[in-house]
Amino acid sequence: MAKDKYSVIISNFGNRSDRFLSGYGDDVALPQLFEMASRVEDLSGVELVGTWHITTSNVAQIREQLQRFNLNLVSIIPDHFTSKVFSRGAFTARDPAVRARAISDTKAMMDAGAELGCDLINIWNGQDGYDYPLQADYEEERNWLIDGLRQCALHRSDVRIALEYKVKEPRTHSYLATAAGTLLVAKEVGLPNVGVTIDVGHELAAYEDVGESIAVLSRGESKLFHMHFNDNYRLWDDDMIVGSIHTVEYIELLYWLDRVGYTGFLSLDQYPYREDPERAIGESIKWLKVFRAMLNRVGFERVTEALKKGDATASQALLREAIAGSLT
Repeated sequence: MAKDKYSVIISNFGNRSDRFLSGYGDDVALPQLFEMASRVEDLSGVELVGTWHITTSNVAQIREQLQRFNLNLVSIIPDHFTSKVFSRGAFTARDPAVRARAISDTKAMMDAGAELGCDLINIWNGQDGYDYPLQADYEEERNWLIDGLRQCALHRSDVRIALEYKVKEPRTHSYLATAAGTLLVAKEVGLPNVGVTIDVGHELAAYEDVGESIAVLSRGESKLFHMHFNDNYRLWDDDMIVGSIHTVEYIELLYWLDRVGYTGFLSLDQYPYREDPERAIGESIKWLKVFRAMLNRVGFERVTEALKKGDATASQALLREAIAGSLT
């Protein structure tokens, strides 16, 4: 099985804001963001957000920073969520000019990524959804979404598009809300370079099971393109340190990543509002290593055998052994 690779959305190191405070820290210049990422042990990749970090005019600067700090560009996330022009939707906006802007911005980031050797665009179109009953034409807006994504995917077959789902926020209902619903959209687009990103925190908040979603997205020609890691209390997308709340779920999801042959990065997507970001990201990586060690303690084959038996009590004993070892 492939060795785990760790990356981070580089804005984790910047100034974090929410609906209450415009910033919990100070703004951080782009070169410093790269430097901070390079100081985190075992971190080898970064994700950049379009317009925040990367534009069509600073590709050379990004290349210089990647080379200087020996970091891989894992994905680019087009900004479909903070620009005011997308406040009423990006791919599903009623204004065709806004929909065209969402498509053109995505294509531009695909081109920038390809120039930098990055073959993955992560789309979190958080403004595509609705808030009230009888507000949205579900059929028409879904058609716009699928058509827009198809136009992007056809732009470059050498760049993959991963759709990241989240049940709500900033809209009360998102069009890409669940694993199965997002898989349906990807399959309706009907192109091999369109797949899905699982964000563990989004899964938890939607009361989904990450292991099951990994299995579902990997059936047949796998549509599991990327993974984002964080933690929460299942009530909100808290974007906390990995392992701060959940343990068993992480052991199970690592097993399923192994079982389906996932070889991509394990990418950190957190919001360390009040924490030192380098330490917070470092703790997440250390926890992922601990969960990996727990799984290895009992071994892939024993977990597989336990699943074949379907004995919940025996599975709990196996998990207890994985977590506590000889203390059991």
